[in-house]
Amino acid sequence: MSAFSYAFAFVFLLSVLIFVHELGHFLVAKWCGVRVLKFSLGFGPPVGFGRHRLCWKRGHTEYVVAWFPLGGFVKMLGENIDEAEDADVVAHPSETLGAKPTWQKLAIVFAGPAMNLLLPVVVFAVTLAIGMPQPAPVIGTVEAGSPAAQAGLEPGDRILAVAGEPVAWWDDFAELVRDRPGERVRIQVERDGADRTLDLDIATRSGLDPFGKVKPMGWAGAGHSRLNAILGIPDAGVPARVAGLRSGDRVTAVDGVAVEDWVGFARAYSQAAGPEADLVVERGSAEAPEVVKVAVPALGDLEALGVVPASVLIAGVSPDSPAQRAGLAAGDLIVSVDGEPVGSFRSFAESVRSSGGRTLEIGFARDGETRVASVSPELMPIDVGLGIEEPRYLVGITAESATLMGSVVVEQVRNPFIAIPRAVGMTVEVTGTFLQGLGKLITGEVSRKQLAGPIGIAEIAGRALERGWETYLSIMVLISINLGILNLLPIPILDGGQAVIFMVEGVKRGPLSLRTREIFQQIGFTVLVLLMGMAFWNDLSRHWTKVVDWLRAGSGL
Repeated sequence: MSAFSYAFAFVFLLSVLIFVHELGHFLVAKWCGVRVLKFSLGFGPPVGFGRHRLCWKRGHTEYVVAWFPLGGFVKMLGENIDEAEDADVVAHPSETLGAKPTWQKLAIVFAGPAMNLLLPVVVFAVTLAIGMPQPAPVIGTVEAGSPAAQAGLEPGDRILAVAGEPVAWWDDFAELVRDRPGERVRIQVERDGADRTLDLDIATRSGLDPFGKVKPMGWAGAGHSRLNAILGIPDAGVPARVAGLRSGDRVTAVDGVAVEDWVGFARAYSQAAGPEADLVVERGSAEAPEVVKVAVPALGDLEALGVVPASVLIAGVSPDSPAQRAGLAAGDLIVSVDGEPVGSFRSFAESVRSSGGRTLEIGFARDGETRVASVSPELMPIDVGLGIEEPRYLVGITAESATLMGSVVVEQVRNPFIAIPRAVGMTVEVTGTFLQGLGKLITGEVSRKQLAGPIGIAEIAGRALERGWETYLSIMVLISINLGILNLLPIPILDGGQAVIFMVEGVKRGPLSLRTREIFQQIGFTVLVLLMGMAFWNDLSRHWTKVVDWLRAGSGL
């Protein structure tokens, strides 16, 4: 993606958010009868040259689109005490901000953040009306030996309810399981058109919360993604290996019947009529695979054939990583961690990331022989999405892509009486998560390094736009909520600080002196500069090597 694309994504994002914010101040100020002298989107002179500029006047208000787009403001009559001698103030005293009652001043101040919190509601409602892809509550994978397998759950089951609570989407099911570690729950599913009730004993495992902290969570071993038909052959001498199959082979057809995923492969193999089943497999790189035909004995099920899903088949090992030092290599099939079987890469990753760095006993198969390696995960930076890097415990391996997309449906809600409450609920949920993160940031539970400055926001916006408008709108929603909440903080210069001043003046029944206001403004400016400086330093530190190389290139060193 080009630098221009990143710049466009960043500028457009901020322009929309700032316009919405300032529009809130503008509309409520007008409604309260305050004269708005200027509404500027951006700072500096108006965009344009000579007489042709994006600047016009309607009524008493001048509207401007300025050259520097990273900001904006609404200038109201009497907003600053030092404007008290302005001719307009004398001519129209009732239209000044200072002449309005405290509740109207607070309404004007809070209107900006309120609009930033209203924007996500609008975005969610419009997205629901257009159609929002959602993961359906259909099981794609059941790990062998997991609570889900013991309960009798199968791929293709549609989850209807857990512990009496209805399930509409896969995320509902996942959350209900995570929040009930160690509990026995009744789960209702639909299978082959009939409803069934099963008892699920949810296991307790260590996992990471949304802020990267280790905590006990419920685990069932049921996944939404489907398993790809990639073979793992952990034992030597099994019929599959004798027939010529290898770990990593991807089955595409059985007796001329196309195979889409592991469940389809198992079904097609079990229906093989003759003494042998003819498999078509792809071997080697996914870009230019070698197509191989292999005849295997028809034994009725894949367990008898000696193959398992290659859930964690190592594709590569990073140099000087814990995995390499422990002797793991590409082609190894990971089968267990601390004696517990591994049925998916997600389970393996959670075990590693929640390890806290303690040594793990990783069982793996190589050349038909099962071995065990002692591996101590180390903290390494990892991209948790859209270029945001956070430290996580890793062992330094990449795995073959063993999963396929699960069942997805498009949710479309055009009835505004249903869509708007849903959109409000979604906004409240995202806002609640943000407030939790803000609290953890203040208390130090989350590193201050997670603060992103303009460079970081530009990277996030650019990568989001690269992935599509849905992702870009999601980021716009997050940053809009961020802007709305942070503006409510009681810091002078911000809207929350202005609200504190207005409340103090209301109790005092008179304006604060110019000197007092100046002190408040200086304090607010200092705090804001420190916060911005910290965020900007985080941006630079994430790219420190590139910055140093750039400086050396510029100086000719």
